[in-house]
Amino acid sequence: MDIGVFLPTGENQWAPVGGPRDLIGFARRAEQLGFASLFVNDSLLTPRIEPLTMLAAVAPVTERIRLGTGALLPVLRRPVQTAQTLASVDQLSGGRLTVAVGAAFPGHFGRPLHELSQVPWERRFARLDETVALWRALWAGATEFHGEFHSFPELPPATRPFRPQGPPIWLGGATPAALARTGRKYDGWLPYPPDPADYATGLATVRQTAREAGRAPEAVTPALFVNVRIDEDPEAARRTMDAYVRSNYGLPLEEVEHIQAIALGTPEQVAATLRRYTEAGARQVVARLGALELKGQYEQLERLAALALPSAPPSALTRPASR
Repeated sequence: MDIGVFLPTGENQWAPVGGPRDLIGFARRAEQLGFASLFVNDSLLTPRIEPLTMLAAVAPVTERIRLGTGALLPVLRRPVQTAQTLASVDQLSGGRLTVAVGAAFPGHFGRPLHELSQVPWERRFARLDETVALWRALWAGATEFHGEFHSFPELPPATRPFRPQGPPIWLGGATPAALARTGRKYDGWLPYPPDPADYATGLATVRQTAREAGRAPEAVTPALFVNVRIDEDPEAARRTMDAYVRSNYGLPLEEVEHIQAIALGTPEQVAATLRRYTEAGARQVVARLGALELKGQYEQLERLAALALPSAPPSALTRPASR
C-alpha cells in the first residue's frame, strides 16, 4: 500500500503562524519521510492556494514523490488552457502527475462553484467526461475536436506532457453512474466512502464495468481519500477533527463521518481503520491531515509517517520556518 498526504493549501491550515511559502518545506519533508504522493484540493469557497499553481511550485523542488489533484474540478476551467497547465506540471515534475477529477458535490458545496465560474450545473458529468476526452486528444496531437460542449475545427500544436499518453486521470465519486464511468473511461478511482464494505462493493463494480468495456480490471488504480487524525487520546482526536471539518465545511464531525472516510484515534485505531480499507482493495491511500495551523499539520505528518512508513527518518516534530 502506498501512503500519500494532502498539502495543507487552505488558509485555515497554514495561518496565522505559517505562510503559503512554508508549504514548499512541507512538501520536501513529506518526500524525505518517504510518502508516496502529495495531493492538493480544489475549491473556490474558502481561501487557499490554487491547486495547479501549488503543484507547479512543488514540482521542481521535489524529485521522487508523485503529485496529484484530489479532486480537480475541470468544468470550472477553460479546457484547452487547463490541458496546457497540466501538461506543463507533468513536464516540470518529470512525469509524476496524477489528475483526479470530479464534478462537484451537490448542494451548497457544488452549485455555488458553478455559479462563480458561470458554468451550467446541468449535465456536469457529461461535460466532465468530454473535457477529459479533449485533454487526451490535445495531448495526443489532435488538430481538431468535435463534441457536444466543446468544438474546435482547428487546434494549434499543444503543450505535450512528459509522458506521451499524458498523466493518468482518476475519477472521484461512488454513485452507480460514477462507478460505471470509472470502469469505462478512467485510469483510477479516488472515492471517500465512510464504510470499507462500500469501498469493496464499489471497486467490484468498477472492475466489472472495466471488463465489460474490454479493459483489464487492473487498469484502474484503486485509491482512497481519507481524513486522518492521530492522537493518544481518542476524545482529543475527535475534538480536533470536529474543529477541522467545521472550519472546512461548516458541518460537525457527526455529519461528515457519514459522508467521508475518517480514521482517527490512537495510532492503533488509525492503523486498524486503514487496514480495513486496504483489505477492501485500496492500494493507494491519500490522507488529509486533520489539523488547523501549520504546526499541527507538521505534527500529524510526522505521526502518520511513524505509523505507516517504518523506514521514515526520525524527527523531533518539524516546525515550519519562521517568516
